[in-house]
Amino acid sequence: MGDVAITLQVMPEGKETDLETLREKVKSKINPRSIEEEPVAFGLISLKVLKVIPEDAGGTDELEDSLENIEGVKTVKVVDQRKLL
Repeated sequence: MGDVAITLQVMPEGKETDLETLREKVKSKINPRSIEEEPVAFGLISLKVLKVIPEDAGGTDELEDSLENIEGVKTVKVVDQRKLL
C-alpha cells in the first residue's frame, strides 16, 4: 500500500477572518505537509492544504470533518486526490 496526497480548500467564514490564526489551527489539528494562500474573489482568500495519508485510511471524511469543526472555517472541499508512487 502507498500514500495518497489530498489537497483541500479551506474557506474562511469571511475576508475578516485572521488567516494566520486559521493556519495555526489547521496545523495543530491535522499536521499538513503544506498550506498555501489562494485568492478566491473580492478580497477573500482560502487556504490550500496538502495532507498525505495512507492509502488504506478509508477516505477523507474524517479529515474534512476535523477541519470543518475549526472556528472560523466556513467550508472544506477536496480539490485534488493523487496516489503517490
